[in-house]
Amino acid sequence: MALLEIQDLRKSYRTPEGTLHEVVRIPSFQLEERAQVALSGPSGTGKTTFLHLIAGILGADSGRLVLDGVEISTLGESARDRLRARSIGYIFQTFNLLQGFSVLENVLLGMSFGDGVNRERAVELLQRVGLGDRLNHRPRQLSTGQQQRVAVARALANRPKLVLADEPTGNLDSVHAHEALKLIRSACEEVGAALLLVSHDREILSQFADQRALADINHAARTGGPR
Repeated sequence: MALLEIQDLRKSYRTPEGTLHEVVRIPSFQLEERAQVALSGPSGTGKTTFLHLIAGILGADSGRLVLDGVEISTLGESARDRLRARSIGYIFQTFNLLQGFSVLENVLLGMSFGDGVNRERAVELLQRVGLGDRLNHRPRQLSTGQQQRVAVARALANRPKLVLADEPTGNLDSVHAHEALKLIRSACEEVGAALLLVSHDREILSQFADQRALADINHAARTGGPR
């Protein structure tokens, strides 16, 4: 059964010169429940924009985007925010952790936008990613790899149906990148979430049986535009 269905999805940006630059034009895309798919593509092919459209962070110019039976493309901004909190976990490349809050508080805050705060589950998730002894640390007190583990725990906090990962190993060395990818994939399997990961790293992409080149599905793919 398809968890995510996309048809004729389009997004353009206006350039400083005043012309429209089409970044995303996806005729058709599907992602099955519990599937793990890697999208490849260099900078400028619309990878991040595509994920932001799926997450409802950006609104599409046109097209149909259905997640778990809900047509995101028809929702207003606040409704998209609620759907994202309930159904989507997002692992950002730069992690987007709040520096003024502890590791535990970062995960609890992520829960507050969903069905409610569950401190026991937050602690359990952080223990699962190896940070049970870092609950009260601030993100700046952690290594890059540890910060990414916090981001993984936060992404899974609300038991999402779909996890989006935007170059999640881009700030890690090869050893830690392999460990992080293994953690992300196994954590998604445990909660029954589908995973859609974008990367330009061939070594990371090679770990996925289902690899798709964004340029093959995005008819507007070109260099020089937004990521």
